[in-house]
Amino acid sequence: MLNFEKATPEETGIPSECIVRFIDRLQRRQIPMHSLLIMRHDRLVFEGYYAPCTADSPHRMFSISKSFTSIAVGLLIDEGKLSLDDPIIQYFPEKLPAKENIHPWISQMTIRDMLMMRSCHASTTYKLDMQSDWVASFFTTPPTHAPGTLFHYDTSAAHTLCALVEKLSGRTLLDYLKEKLHILGFSQESYMLKDPFGVSMGGSGLVALPLDLMKFGYFVAHRGLVLGEQLLSASYIDLAVSPLTATCVTAPLPSEAQGYGLQFWRNEKNGFTCYGMGGQLIIFLPDCDLICVTTADTQSIQGGNQQIYDALYEEILPYLQTGVLVQNKEAEQPLYETQAALAIKPLESAAPPKIFSEINGSSFHVQTKASDFQNFSVYINEDNGTLSFTYKHTAYDIQFGIGKMQTGIFPIYNLRYAASGAWLMDGTLLIRTHIIDAYVGCVQFQLSFHDDGELTLFMTKKEESLFHEFQGHLYCKKLH
Repeated sequence: MLNFEKATPEETGIPSECIVRFIDRLQRRQIPMHSLLIMRHDRLVFEGYYAPCTADSPHRMFSISKSFTSIAVGLLIDEGKLSLDDPIIQYFPEKLPAKENIHPWISQMTIRDMLMMRSCHASTTYKLDMQSDWVASFFTTPPTHAPGTLFHYDTSAAHTLCALVEKLSGRTLLDYLKEKLHILGFSQESYMLKDPFGVSMGGSGLVALPLDLMKFGYFVAHRGLVLGEQLLSASYIDLAVSPLTATCVTAPLPSEAQGYGLQFWRNEKNGFTCYGMGGQLIIFLPDCDLICVTTADTQSIQGGNQQIYDALYEEILPYLQTGVLVQNKEAEQPLYETQAALAIKPLESAAPPKIFSEINGSSFHVQTKASDFQNFSVYINEDNGTLSFTYKHTAYDIQFGIGKMQTGIFPIYNLRYAASGAWLMDGTLLIRTHIIDAYVGCVQFQLSFHDDGELTLFMTKKEESLFHEFQGHLYCKKLH
């Protein structure tokens, strides 16, 4: 079983102070990090978790799932069960429309096209109607262009490939990988979310531990050779991480403009990246023999992922040494202190407005028509607060800290969260809840209290598929 040897950063040529600067930089720029792992020369030199996240906290990895699906396809190729140039329709006759209604571009599309994000769809097909068969939608949605021609990010391609893996292996995708790659020792806690029809979400549903990502990155970086056993053909991995298609036309960030392989991204430093929305990253830099793993929630920060890349490239890479650095316990101490203090940063608060003492704990009735919310109230003491509300005639509470994080279970969805509240410079109250569970995101409440007993409430959510209730504006009046 794979167990990583640990070392100090200096023992692999990394000055400890560089990792401190990396962490401090992202903290200053308010990037909500959840974990950071760094390996160099096959030795784990840093493993840190931002409280309340821990080493044992399962985390949604989003599109890193696609890289797992690609490896599973490679394993099936090794078994002789398929080839890259097989047309995908031959494996799903039961999902196809009537023969005369199959579009020729659908018929032409190969497994290779799908892995390269060169399907004939410009976007994810199942999102058009998520209550209908997700796999079938890939074959019935009218295509926009010929396959094999253009890069368009299409999660339904990965989802359909995952369905193919499960069909040919007779196992769930992750169970199949755990069996074939048993040496890696993926955590028992890891699993994949499923679509409404029982297919693992091979494009976005992986829930795992950060250390699982490091094991996967190690396996790919070593071209499938782990503890003397070739788990997957090196030729497939070499192809999968190669720059096979251009991504610069549609890329929103430099880090996504370097090209794409078979469900693996290229990065700016001659390596590959497994990329998941919100800052879930496995970054391999072969020229430095370095692997960096992060989990985070950058969904509400424009360019947040690029900030992680840039911090790595600018605070650590320029200072790497080729040999062992002189051990200096005093120089290393700040890193240990930083590691011990890692935590999701709470909001910083201004002084509360004078009016708040009059309405602290008061109930405000929702006046907005057709709202499923009935009322809201906020109670705050010196270092804690409670946001109470009634939704569809059921009462709920969200606990939050003042100057600190407060953990709890988010109402309605029963997902773990960490929250803090703060008074902003304009006298409004902001409550930010970080969802840290099988779903990762952020739900915010901004409350503006008026002298006449009125409350304007603005709710926003940054999460892909849940929390739709918590969006928009509500007008409320104080109950007397």
